[in-house]
Amino acid sequence: MSAQVSSMLIRGRAGLAVNKPTEPVPTGWVWVPVNSVARQETGHTPSRSRPEWWGGDIPWIGIRDARLHHGGVIYDTLQTTNPLGLANSSARLLPKGTVCLSRTASVGYVTVMGRDMATSQDFVTWTCSEALVPEFLVKALIAEGEGLRKFGKGTTHTTIYFPEIRALHICLPPLAEQKRIVAKLDTLSAKSARARNELARIETLVSRYKQAVLRSAFLGQMTSEWRTRNAALQTASDLIDCTPTPPQPRGGRDATDRVIQGKAALAVNTPPRQAPPKWQWVPLSRIARQETGHTPSRSHPEWWDGDIPWIGIKDAGAHHGRIIEETIQTTNEEGLANSAARLLPAGTVCLSRTASVGYVTIMGKPMATSQDFVTWTCTEALVPKFLMYALMAEGDDIREFGKGTTHTTIYFPEVRAMQICLAPLEEQHEIARRIEAAFAKIDRLAKEAKRALELVGRLDEAILAKAFRGELVPQDENDEPAEKLLERIRSERQATPKAGRGRGKV
Repeated sequence: MSAQVSSMLIRGRAGLAVNKPTEPVPTGWVWVPVNSVARQETGHTPSRSRPEWWGGDIPWIGIRDARLHHGGVIYDTLQTTNPLGLANSSARLLPKGTVCLSRTASVGYVTVMGRDMATSQDFVTWTCSEALVPEFLVKALIAEGEGLRKFGKGTTHTTIYFPEIRALHICLPPLAEQKRIVAKLDTLSAKSARARNELARIETLVSRYKQAVLRSAFLGQMTSEWRTRNAALQTASDLIDCTPTPPQPRGGRDATDRVIQGKAALAVNTPPRQAPPKWQWVPLSRIARQETGHTPSRSHPEWWDGDIPWIGIKDAGAHHGRIIEETIQTTNEEGLANSAARLLPAGTVCLSRTASVGYVTIMGKPMATSQDFVTWTCTEALVPKFLMYALMAEGDDIREFGKGTTHTTIYFPEVRAMQICLAPLEEQHEIARRIEAAFAKIDRLAKEAKRALELVGRLDEAILAKAFRGELVPQDENDEPAEKLLERIRSERQATPKAGRGRGKV
């Protein structure tokens, strides 16, 4: 029985199609079935119940290998088989240079064998004849991108079946032009890869730059000249003296006597680092009311979904470094009345202290929190944004105030002993303003870099499309047209006595 071949016409994005399209092609190019210029096969998986068929010296390509080596050459695989595995399965040892395309589940991974290998049945492979440059076929497959799924069937899990594979056509240029196209694409690809790498680095640099801005601010460096120009500033010491001490909740463990110096303007107890001019180290409990939250019982659904926003870890993560106005969950008066949670005023600063340590946000309106937070309701001596940015300036090093290796927690003996290096009130406002201006500039640059990264991807797609329209490299009238090349190869083969045919013929 002859193998089934699809009769549908499915036009690809670039130089591939299921069956032959009718539109004109560039001079010297011709649509041909891929299996007329390459030996098409598939692979198989030796039985997993026979461990003696595995772990040999024959590389065996699976989907994970193809994903890791997409668009490149593969030399080593995660799993290997041996001659026994091949002899007892439909897998076959394929030669170096064979092109592999994943056709099931994860459709579209393309790689080239760097040495003799076998594959699973998740692949279709082509061993190219002298009429088709393997790298040209690879580029043609990659140019289709997600469009390869159009050649397959299925919604949740797409598979390209063999009737379509057998009917797959490629728009074939002259051999010399194939080589020019591949060389040009390789050159352009190397340049775009360098551009992508540099642009991708910006995301990491953004985080580092923001941290550097914060550290500069809270070591007193950012506003040193501003402070000199404003000599009449009220000192932080005078500001503290004229600020009443806020009442603190009773009970709980006493403050620790350990001294832990932070990286910027925070510490546990008074650190040895000297404060900048007109600044003052002061316990946070002297200028802010420190509290925590609680979680109303989940076994009482009537205590939830009310009109009181309730901050959880996900909320803090989503609003880190910003004011929070809405929360994922809400409680109600009954939930507060039956728990240790308390409604805290707008402007309260929240720090996550357990598991995901270090998220900081400011309440935009009265809210409650879970017990995963420590909160500070600031007096007039402390600007909430100044405190928020001071906490952020510690970065991941804020974990040094806590205990635990796998899951760090900042416990209340350390919280009660926390101190801040307080700036004069006007300088606190100036620092918050300068940080926000710097962050806005950094975010604009990051947004531009992200946009540029997207444009590089689109440029790659446009270059590939141009290549398979015959517009990327100049055509040479001295090139042997693809049709004549194929006729010459057929004539040469007809003049050569046929060799014995084995399994797996085209």
